[in-house]
Order: sequence, then structure tokens, then C-alpha cells
Amino acid sequence: MSPVDYFWLSLVLKAALTATIIVTASLIVERGGPFLGAMIASLPTSVGAAYIILALEHTPEFISHSAIGSLAGNAAGVIFAAAYALLAQKRSLVVSLGSALLAWFAVASLLRFVDWGIWGAIILNAIVVTITISVTARARAASVSKPETTPNPYDIPVRAALVSLFVILVTTVSHSIGPFASGLFAVFPMAMSSFIIILHTRIGGKATSNVIAHAQVPMLGLILVFVIVHFLTPVTGVWWALGLGLLASLAWNAFLWVRRTRFVTSMPLE
Repeated sequence: MSPVDYFWLSLVLKAALTATIIVTASLIVERGGPFLGAMIASLPTSVGAAYIILALEHTPEFISHSAIGSLAGNAAGVIFAAAYALLAQKRSLVVSLGSALLAWFAVASLLRFVDWGIWGAIILNAIVVTITISVTARARAASVSKPETTPNPYDIPVRAALVSLFVILVTTVSHSIGPFASGLFAVFPMAMSSFIIILHTRIGGKATSNVIAHAQVPMLGLILVFVIVHFLTPVTGVWWALGLGLLASLAWNAFLWVRRTRFVTSMPLE
């Protein structure tokens, strides 16, 4: 199979997978609660698609250095989620999501002025996550009633189109912007923005704010993903590193789910 065929096949498959996960997460939120939906929404879907295509076009060294950009960019993603969670409790979708996206671009622009190493990016995430998890605590604790919703038949094709455009853009410009910027823009919150658009229009701002606030802790798993990809790619190769990174993200979410389940089941009945 030619490189062009690989590109389009991977693009179609990953876009379809991402759209499926986003819509499935939306349904789970409506039926299973915000925590489970948030864990699914925080999985590396669109960024995983971008890295698969990047890996087909670039060297392992490029992918390893891109992971540093993604790790630094993850801090911008956490700020994006926190900004939306705080604003959506009282503001419209346009204001909440628009402001969160502006915050992401502002932070991403500042990140490019620093020559980040892996440890500096880890420290940055530790500081940002500590602050944002604290400020979104009230949004996570908010009690949200279960809304009545009607599925929209356009959810899947719209999500697939958005993610496809995103992956095409990142992989096309990666040859000219270098590994750090490619990794940074690979973590642009395209999947989560699509997820927010679905939920905000179907269950309202307060309920969606609760979901995205819950996603703050599962997003910590992305730190593990990028650290693994950075260190293991030169040793094991790109595909093993990406696979182990995905397993780490799944393991982190599984740990959170088991921990929450045990906590809920251990609570005494009144």
C-alpha cells in the first residue's frame, strides 16, 4: 500500500473512531452520569489520530520531540477545560466555548517562547493541574438533574468532518512548523470542543460544565501518555511507544473508575 493510501485509510478510520467515541460519550453522560462520560471524553482520540499520521510521515526522533510539545500543550488543554467549566455554568455556548478556545490559543502562543524540556513540561503541568482542579471543584460538586434529550442525526457526520479537518491540518503543516509546534497543535482540544458542542446544546451549560470539570482528573492520564512516547520512542520504536501510551491512559481511567466505584459502594446507606 502506498504512503498516500496509508494516509487516507488511517485518516478515515481514526476520524470515524473519534466521532464514535465522542457521540458514545455523549450518550453515556445522559445515561450513566458525568464521571464516566468525562473519562471517555478525556481519552486521547483526536491527538491519537494525529500522532498515527505523524508517525507515518516522520522519524522516531521527530515523534519523541513532538511529545514534549504535546506535554506542554496539555497544560493549555487543562486551562481550556477549566475555563469552559467555570463559564458554562452561567454563560452561553458561544461565550463559554469561545472564551475557552481563546484561552487555549493565548497559552499556546506563550508556550512557544520557551525552550521546553521534558522535565520543565512536567513541572508546568503539575502547577497548572493543581490550580485548575482546585478552581473547578465547585463545578464538579454541583448537583445536576438528569435532562430529557433527543439524539441529533447529524452528530456523527459533523464530528467526523471536524476531526478529519483537524488531522489533515496538523499533519500537513507538520513538515514546516517542526516537532514541538506539531506536538503542541496535535493536542488542540478538537475532540473535547466537539463533545462540548453536542452536550451543551442537548443537556445545557450547567450539566456540561459538570462533565468537563470531572474531566480534569482523567486528563492527568495524558501526561503519562506523552512522557511514555517521549522516552520510549527512541528505544522501542514509535508504534510500541504509542500503544503503551494508550494503555497507560486506559489504565489511569480504569484506576479512577475502580476508586470511585469502591468509594460509592462503601458509603453507608441513610
